[in-house]
Amino acid sequence: MPVLVVNVDHVATLRQARMGREPDPVTAAHLAELGGAHGIIVHLREDRRHIQDRDLALLKQTVQTNLHLEMAATNEMHAIALATVPHMVCLVPEKREELTTEGGLNLIGRGQDLRDYLADIHAAGIASSLFIDADPEQIQAAKAIGSEYIEIHTGHYADASSREERKTELKKILHGIQLARDFGLKVNLGHGLNYTNILPFAQTPGIEEYSIGHSIMARAIHVGLGQAVREMADIIRTFSS
Repeated sequence: MPVLVVNVDHVATLRQARMGREPDPVTAAHLAELGGAHGIIVHLREDRRHIQDRDLALLKQTVQTNLHLEMAATNEMHAIALATVPHMVCLVPEKREELTTEGGLNLIGRGQDLRDYLADIHAAGIASSLFIDADPEQIQAAKAIGSEYIEIHTGHYADASSREERKTELKKILHGIQLARDFGLKVNLGHGLNYTNILPFAQTPGIEEYSIGHSIMARAIHVGLGQAVREMADIIRTFSS
């Protein structure tokens, strides 16, 4: 049965706009869990534009479900992951000038590098995921690297400007999910998913987690965070009913 993992980065983004203390992503994570989240995910970026080291440390202490850490494959983040020991790390591409992650990680030609990078992480009992586009070459490379999970980037699908483009991107994702399953990989989906565009995945087998942040936080402004998470968790729960 697929589950919902809630990203609380946007709560930290609002806090950092004033460089103050509120709203607190740690509190948001607690409310998200009460609303039915099966995990909390944060992206600790090199430039610390939203989530801070303090947030990650407190989330490790307080999250009652699973804590996922998105991060770039840098030496600094490697050390932080080993010190924090989240449930899972998800390696993502990162550029300082981007507003949010713009696409999947390019794994081609990085097999040995990333296998070595993940070796200590796996040895510490931390699961790993690779955030990639629904491209057969990238999925095959992920299998060779030895990551247990991939997270398929759904942003191109979510941002499609026409019905035909959306159908094309959806087809790519569905094919990617099946290919990953054939390779024995576990599949998560994330980026740009909302209360409407998630629905075409209802009858798709093999999805472990949906990683969703922005649309939940946007809805929470109107209905409250607990209610926003419950609504999304309920949608996902019906996928297996």
